Amino acid sequence: MTDQLKDLTVLVVDDHFPTRDMVKTILREFGFTKVLQADNGANALQRLEENEVDLVICDWNMPGTSGIELLRSLRKKDRYQNLPFLMLTAEVYKENVQEAIRLGVTDYIAKPFTAETLLQKIMATLK
Repeated sequence: MTDQLKDLTVLVVDDHFPTRDMVKTILREFGFTKVLQADNGANALQRLEENEVDLVICDWNMPGTSGIELLRSLRKKDRYQNLPFLMLTAEVYKENVQEAIRLGVTDYIAKPFTAETLLQKIMATLK
């Protein structure tokens, strides 16, 4: 599995550094070697413009540009309409989930989560 993942670039977007660092550590344990980070949606957009990214893992609630705003912005651009986007969040209200689905989220990971859950969602997303 690590051979399949090592060439993929993942962008982890979360305003909480410990969460970003934990996700990065988990990704590296699973074999990802290219992990980019951003602390909000605006910085994520900049990272996406500067790099070819294969997967975005993004928190919903962030100051400035939130995860849902980032998703909305990306789906309006042809270049990012099919970019796999995992929403990583404690927002589990039905209305929020429906909004994310309507905007084109690929999948949803509720906090707290395990490393195994993260890997399962990533593998399902990348198939």
